[in-house]
Amino acid sequence: MTPAVNKALPELEALATSGVKFTPQAFLGKVVVLYFYPKDATPGCTTEAMQFRDHHKDFVKAGAVVFGVSRDNLTSHERFKANLELPFELIADTEEKLCHMFGVVKNKIMYGKKVKGIERSTFLVDAQGILRVEWRGIKVAGHVEDVLKAVKGLDKA
Repeated sequence: MTPAVNKALPELEALATSGVKFTPQAFLGKVVVLYFYPKDATPGCTTEAMQFRDHHKDFVKAGAVVFGVSRDNLTSHERFKANLELPFELIADTEEKLCHMFGVVKNKIMYGKKVKGIERSTFLVDAQGILRVEWRGIKVAGHVEDVLKAVKGLDKA
């Protein structure tokens, strides 16, 4: 089942770095930011991760938990997290279950070849487990600030 705006997240379970198991139920009472990115240690993904890192205290202050999601395995994620000193967990979606559930797997053209890739996307889930905002096909510049503004705006909604 695909998550839909203003609906509760469907049942799902995913493994993240530091031995964290992500389920919507485990994070009820917290705002959750799930950002999907193509690949660890690539230029755009590194920049995006660093921007979430640099604003992490603001997300925490606003009551939010941030998770990065890609198809990389936990070993790759742990290395990426350590290298960038990321203060949040990364979900290893090696079987693409979350990627397909959220509809972020897209056909792309890279170097003239058709490849299946992850469309950079972010999903904002409120403290009751309801998907409130989705950003799809985003550009990295300014995106983290937009997400933070939306997190802070949830209180007023």
